[in-house]
Amino acid sequence: MGQPVAFFEVISTDQERVQKIYADLFDWQVTPDPAMGGYALVDTGAGGAAIIGGIGPSIALGDTGVKIYMRVDDLDGYLERAEALGGKKVVPPTDLPGDHSRYAIFADPDGNLVGLWA
Repeated sequence: MGQPVAFFEVISTDQERVQKIYADLFDWQVTPDPAMGGYALVDTGAGGAAIIGGIGPSIALGDTGVKIYMRVDDLDGYLERAEALGGKKVVPPTDLPGDHSRYAIFADPDGNLVGLWA
């Protein structure tokens, strides 16, 4: 069985505007967290099996856009495999706040950013 999409993320230079657009457009519950710089977790209201997401501020040049995060059981192994297949590590394995595990981001050969979440 393949690795599932586990999380989506929308990053913007004006996260409050984008948070409102997605909340109003799709009737999502978007809850900004001041402790995380206004990053908002998203409840799509689609039930327990739905993919969860976040909408947050840009923190680096070129990081805006939409990313998907794949659930993996070996973050380092998948990141190494992505690099062996032509990808480039963008964010090394990094601890998430709280009890949300770890993530990493790579760029595929066309520059698309893809997250790994373990």
